[in-house]
Amino acid sequence: MTATGLSSDPAEYRARLEEQTDAQIDSWAIELMRDMSIRKGVLSVLAEVRHACRLDDTGLERAFTAGGGAPATVGRTADGQLMVPAVSLRYIVPGLRSQVADARERLIAYLVGSFEELVYI
Repeated sequence: MTATGLSSDPAEYRARLEEQTDAQIDSWAIELMRDMSIRKGVLSVLAEVRHACRLDDTGLERAFTAGGGAPATVGRTADGQLMVPAVSLRYIVPGLRSQVADARERLIAYLVGSFEELVYI
């Protein structure tokens, strides 16, 4: 895997991510959200982002709208789970950057948390 730019383990992957620019981290996080929403669904992506970025539903919604996501598009599923349109997941990244001081570390945690999934994308 290392020949393709991926690392042999999550620790090495984290170290390589930490060498990247903020713009690159943001780009990869947005691409991962898009690709994983196709593979696993939006609800799974939101759960993974919520966990890795240490956000509750209110924090996730705040990041989404602060990043440019339309508040009217935030909704709930029939069983009460937070939902946003798949094409709007990208707004979470700039919103997170504007809302928390350690957004870079949280986005890296999101990317590293999906390390095992990257081989399928």
